[in-house]
Amino acid sequence: MTAVLVSPDERLAETYRSVISACGTLRVALQHGPTPGQGWLRLSELGSGLDALVAAEAARIEAAHGTAPRAHVAGSRLLHHYLWSAGLLFSGPWYLTGELPVLRPEDVWIEIATGDLLVRPSGSAPADEAGLRAAVAAHVEPVLTAFQPIVKRGPRALWGMVTDDLVSGIWYLGRMLGEEAYAVRVAEAVLPGDTAPFPGAADFRRLAGTEGRSHLTRTRLGCCLYYAVQPPDACVTCPRTCDADRVRRLEV
Repeated sequence: MTAVLVSPDERLAETYRSVISACGTLRVALQHGPTPGQGWLRLSELGSGLDALVAAEAARIEAAHGTAPRAHVAGSRLLHHYLWSAGLLFSGPWYLTGELPVLRPEDVWIEIATGDLLVRPSGSAPADEAGLRAAVAAHVEPVLTAFQPIVKRGPRALWGMVTDDLVSGIWYLGRMLGEEAYAVRVAEAVLPGDTAPFPGAADFRRLAGTEGRSHLTRTRLGCCLYYAVQPPDACVTCPRTCDADRVRRLEV
């Protein structure tokens, strides 16, 4: 029998491929070749290219929905997209293997035209829930600082978005793997509350449905402004969505 040695970087890449394959809406690719050139913005240079990113997001929203959004709406939607994606880039491999990736700002690129991400992780190490929270917080803090003047939200609202999107990513991955109840337990262990700078908890609950069914849900700490680009719709976890509407939409 011939032993095949797999390097830690190869194992991490394979784990990322598993996460990306399971999460169909995660618009991320792994960077293996030369550094991407024109049309891509390195996350460490976000401040110099944020206006172009937001303008491109506004153009995508107008193309999809027929209405040009205000700058703070486009910025909020783009920030939500990044926070959700970045949360999964940390929590996805951790959820599957217990290993927390090292993902530096200089190793993340955003395609201006599409908002898609390209990442080059540089290793991983075992971590607990506190380690995951710390890594996510350190990664997104400069992103929040850059976006704050555009989205016009205070620190609590911004960190509320981070909380919502970290929880949402874990929940989504679990659903895609057919283990929603387990993913909810994991998310609640990651964010049990009183874990600054995250201002709230995962705080899941069950809704009684029809014919004896029940549904897991939670209410977001803040609004992702989806309703502002697709009125009168709102996310199923939006504070604007009542329980009766949630059940109706979950059972369609």
